Amino acid sequence: MGSSSKIDDSLPGVRASRPCRVAPAGSIVDLRNLLAERFPQPRTTWAGRLATGFPALDEAIGGGLPKGAITELTSPNISAGSALLISLLLQAAHRERYFVALIDGRDSFDPQPLGNERLRHLLWVRCTKAFDAVKAADLLLRDGNFPLVILDLVLNATEELRKIPQTSWYRLQLLAEPMPTALLVLTRRSTISSAQLKLVLDNNWELQDLQRDECFAQWKFQVHRLHGGRQQMAETG
Repeated sequence: MGSSSKIDDSLPGVRASRPCRVAPAGSIVDLRNLLAERFPQPRTTWAGRLATGFPALDEAIGGGLPKGAITELTSPNISAGSALLISLLLQAAHRERYFVALIDGRDSFDPQPLGNERLRHLLWVRCTKAFDAVKAADLLLRDGNFPLVILDLVLNATEELRKIPQTSWYRLQLLAEPMPTALLVLTRRSTISSAQLKLVLDNNWELQDLQRDECFAQWKFQVHRLHGGRQQMAETG
């Protein structure tokens, strides 16, 4: 019997070899989206607070900055005290030994007054544009290793912030929810509609005021909260 080069796949246990077909990349993405819709994974929302180190503020906001959420702190005045708050937060991080990521939207942070020892727990991301700063926040929230991420946009122009769509802020909120991270965004005017907690600094200090040790005792701020669609305001100072 002559040998045949063709394999008869009709025989039991014998199948012809066929090339493997690879699904297009777009089909794989569509499949993943379909599985995510059909079999959604439960989201984990982190409950808890991160103390700021400023007792009056912590008491007013329920123990500290909420984890898994966005807090927006607005400084309508030029010398309202947002830079002092950053300094206070970095001191608390050094004292409690956890890491802070500071995303500097206008490359304006001056680390020299804090000293090298207090900067050991700081990751400083230097940006010049608000859009790049928001992208950096996106990456750091995905990392999940920073209990506190500060996005400083106080010195970025209002027109620049208006170009950031609200969908970008909602995206950051969704990224923050499953993470043990408090996201603090500093702005000149209220910008983020999805922020769980809104703070407004009411100070208008001069240089001689900032040189006093008791300046924090005179710190004035308002706390805005959203509960069931109704806004409640508390003032302390």
